[in-house]
Amino acid sequence: MSVATLEIQELKPGFGAEIFGVDLHQAAAADRAAAVDVFQRHGAILLRDQKLTPEDLETFVASFGHPEDHTLKEFTLPGHPKVYILSNRTENGKPIGAHNDGVGWHTDYSYKAEPVMCTMLYAVEVPPEGSDTLIADGCAAWKALSPEKQAQLSSLKLHHSYQHFMATRQYGARELPEEIKRANPDVIHPLIRTHPANGRKALWPSTGTVIEVVGMPNPDGLELVDELVEFMTREQFVYRHKWKVGDLLMWDNRCTLHTGTLYDDTKYFRTMYRLWARGDRPY
Repeated sequence: MSVATLEIQELKPGFGAEIFGVDLHQAAAADRAAAVDVFQRHGAILLRDQKLTPEDLETFVASFGHPEDHTLKEFTLPGHPKVYILSNRTENGKPIGAHNDGVGWHTDYSYKAEPVMCTMLYAVEVPPEGSDTLIADGCAAWKALSPEKQAQLSSLKLHHSYQHFMATRQYGARELPEEIKRANPDVIHPLIRTHPANGRKALWPSTGTVIEVVGMPNPDGLELVDELVEFMTREQFVYRHKWKVGDLLMWDNRCTLHTGTLYDDTKYFRTMYRLWARGDRPY
């Protein structure tokens, strides 16, 4: 299959790409393949002014790999288990989606042996202010470290725990059922990750799920992780996305951190659809 040539513009110097002129509702397979190619090279893609059905979203995310399931099922879209709802709306007195999910610098599914490769967010309803999404470029952060610091960090590994994350998270902390605990045991991942598509190195810490640097006593280990997250999330490495209805934003979890931001949920509503594509074991 031939790959189309797309018109793009960087989201920020050296990172991400906005793709123009593609309507994903009726996009040809060659256009979808070209978008995947742009994603692999740039770490994130943005397509604005989309009018997409859940089926359109499922088709597009499948272009990147096998669509991933969600650990928690309660807010998946009825009839579409791969589509997860993020929202502060309620219907019949019950929330229709997860609220304030994803606030805090992290990478999705870092508590899995094979974290998700990419995250897709599609804007159904957005506030006029607040609720920005920030993405930090781990490759640029790695390159900015001194050779001495790179050598110090290269062999370090992080211990990630979903159970710890869910018990201590700022929004939505909860005790997990035993079957979910058993399905999500703790994992060990490298601090410096190699991108399987292009071989680039990325700084790959996280907050929330990390409970130690393997072989380093706490608090020293967690202080190092905090130091690296603070470094990687400096303004020079971060793209801030201000949402509009119809935006579709995807980022590469193998080389980034991201966070949501708060908004006035007493005045505004926000509804997003989130999908994931399955990833591989970090190395």
